[in-house]
Amino acid sequence: MSKALDGVRILDFTHVQSGPTCTQLLAWFGADVIKVERPGTGDITRQQLQDIPKVDSLYFTMLNHNKRSITIDGRNKQGKEVLDALVKTCDVMVENFAPGALDRMGFTWEHIQELNPRMILASVKGFGPGPYVDCKVYENVAQCAGGAASTTGFDDGPPTVTGAQIGDSGTGVHLALGIVTALFQRNTSGRGQKITVAMQDSVLNLCRVKLRDQQRLAHGPLMEYPQYPDGEFGDAVPRAGNASGGGQPGSILKCKGWETDPNSYLYFIAQAPVWESICDVIGKPEWKSDPDYAKPPARLPRLKHIFDTIEQWTMTKTKFEAMEILDKYDIPCGPILSMKELAEDQSLRATGTVVEVEHPTRGKYLSVGNPIKMSDSASDVRRSPLLGEHTEEILRDVLKFDDRKVAELLASPGLGAVTRMAAE
Repeated sequence: MSKALDGVRILDFTHVQSGPTCTQLLAWFGADVIKVERPGTGDITRQQLQDIPKVDSLYFTMLNHNKRSITIDGRNKQGKEVLDALVKTCDVMVENFAPGALDRMGFTWEHIQELNPRMILASVKGFGPGPYVDCKVYENVAQCAGGAASTTGFDDGPPTVTGAQIGDSGTGVHLALGIVTALFQRNTSGRGQKITVAMQDSVLNLCRVKLRDQQRLAHGPLMEYPQYPDGEFGDAVPRAGNASGGGQPGSILKCKGWETDPNSYLYFIAQAPVWESICDVIGKPEWKSDPDYAKPPARLPRLKHIFDTIEQWTMTKTKFEAMEILDKYDIPCGPILSMKELAEDQSLRATGTVVEVEHPTRGKYLSVGNPIKMSDSASDVRRSPLLGEHTEEILRDVLKFDDRKVAELLASPGLGAVTRMAAE
């Protein structure tokens, strides 16, 4: 089976998480991603959070599948020559350097256009144009600046960041869409273009329902929030605990075993169309006709009592038993799954969402596979490259340099020490 992005070549100047997330998605869909790394050290995440000495960390391996690695010193004459040649032969350049870094390397947009007018330059930045444009941004900074932290947590506590990497990985997903869109437009325009995605912008896009609520707040209290009716609303959207952001009342409830298992919980949504079934399941049939509970507006001031009552029922069941019962009545719910449970979930293994990967120095490890399933585009997960592993291969097969030129470049300081290891 062919892959959706067969024939597309990506020049990958990215590091850490946001950029590598983007280029890994493209690689899963068949793009030839050539990761350019600094000789001797490479992507900083190769050494970060190492659990096995002198072995590429899981941080690196899980973000750089299906790529090829070449080491280049761009400050060196021969290294610059190779970089120029790669720009000429690639379709897309992706970078997440600090603002101005690419220009200082000599790769201004004008120079890139001279080398390859069809080149698409895709960049991750922390902030867009404005007072913070030059600020350094990491995951949690993006979550705070994009509105996620101020609206996450409980009202009586501080702002809280989420465990999901919405700043880094979320921005990478946005950038990947921008690249695919620009490739499509190039089919008709014949020209490349610049794409910029700011991490703050991406987080705010993922928080759009909170911007919705900020505008609703001007017209009265947010009745689906736990602050209603007894709490106070200020002039900004408050933290809503575990209340649903979609307007459907929801909460995380204890299940059997919660005293010893920190993940024995269930998310329960008291959806209006199945309210009568909820009443029957939890043993409150009288609520179906009680004017204080029968209609959604009447229930809003009583949500805490309602969920406390439902929790008395969920505490008699494990999260999986409760889910099985509720699913029969189409009552929306979901178990709080730990990372251990997800890692061991055989259904996720079967779909390729969780994959086991063999690495030449690490051995076997688990990773997340491509979450996007396409019927006519195969998607496999191949291990991440060793540092500079494909340097010689890229010089010969991609840039078409002859044996003399390859030998000359490999002997120069422009490429560093080359890892010679045959791919599996």
